[in-house]
Amino acid sequence: MKFAVIRERKNPPDRRVVFTPEQLNRLDLAFAKAEFTVESSPIRIFPDDQYQSHGISVTEDISDADVMIGVKEVPINALIPNKKYFFFSHTIKKQPYNRDLLRAILDKKIELYDHETIVKKNGARLIGFGRYAGIVGAYNGFRALGLRDGIFDLPKVENLPDYQALKSELYKIKNNLPAINIVMTGSGKVAGGIKEILDELEIKELKPKEFLQLGQFENKQTTFTVLDVHHYYTRKDGYRPTKTECYKNPELLNSDFMKYAKVTDMLITGHFYGNGAPYLFTREDAKKADFKINLVADVSCDIDGPIASTLRPSTIADPIYGYDTQGEKEVAFKTPGSITVMAVDNLPCELPKDASEGFGEMFEKHVIPAFFNGDKNGILERAKMTTSDGKLTERFAYLQDYVYGKPTNF
Repeated sequence: MKFAVIRERKNPPDRRVVFTPEQLNRLDLAFAKAEFTVESSPIRIFPDDQYQSHGISVTEDISDADVMIGVKEVPINALIPNKKYFFFSHTIKKQPYNRDLLRAILDKKIELYDHETIVKKNGARLIGFGRYAGIVGAYNGFRALGLRDGIFDLPKVENLPDYQALKSELYKIKNNLPAINIVMTGSGKVAGGIKEILDELEIKELKPKEFLQLGQFENKQTTFTVLDVHHYYTRKDGYRPTKTECYKNPELLNSDFMKYAKVTDMLITGHFYGNGAPYLFTREDAKKADFKINLVADVSCDIDGPIASTLRPSTIADPIYGYDTQGEKEVAFKTPGSITVMAVDNLPCELPKDASEGFGEMFEKHVIPAFFNGDKNGILERAKMTTSDGKLTERFAYLQDYVYGKPTNF
């Protein structure tokens, strides 16, 4: 079986790749029945000659490969019919902008395995760039704080060579942090990356109850707390919800986030937001006199959703804007009284070397072996979205109306 690492063709350019040269070399040595090739790319973080120096062929023509492996969506005109493809298709939530892509995949009889659908039996994702989204997003939040208040000037992550250099920059500012209260949300890989940055800055962590109590007094140190769904949602009947209820029965819930917003200066989001769940804070909440949050690093970046100040995604080139709470409109991020917003939606692209290494380790461990061990853990079976005869798999039949507007019979 021949695997091809494909060129990233989406704009803006993405320098990430699923496998590093070292990882492909290991796989090539480990699997006797596998062959690996790399499509030539002028932008990839690891140049062509690095792959060649590790014994991996680099070519302009990958049409003879069986399995195509990329990161971002493949443009429709670049899809090769009757192949297996791995990439982030951004279709599993019925994203309207990629409807034509999924339709083309079905028309071309391509087997699609979306990176987001590579999961354990319990539905937990096995691979992704979430950790690096959290790392870069939290760093960018502190960079926004420094620029807005003129207290330090962190360089952009995209101008740093790797994660180690990023940590070195944080070391320079850890003694210059203002005495503020920080809330971070989430419990997954994104949240883990956020917490790495907070720990790197040696910020004192408080339990949510401690945070609420101490937040009522004048700040004397920089503190943070970690909130999961059961901390900021309550059931409509007054009972405390379980995490399962928060994820599976959002219609039962109300937001209880305002009690934190009254004592929080900076919010860094790493939560998952499900359709139908209550917003953390609304535009009306943000207008209240006791609403204290003045900076949001929205790593989760759900547009016009649970974080009212996130009006749009920002960009790596221009990552910060302001939100006028009273006018409900975008303003310059240094505008007095506004909420400073960092809402870049492709954060791992800023740290392509480390993000690629981390992603490749997971793909190497969980996905490639499944092709040669009879898929004993069901990885490929669960991840497969479309079949070689141009149909949706039963697991993803809910996308039928999204693609064609009619039901599928199994």
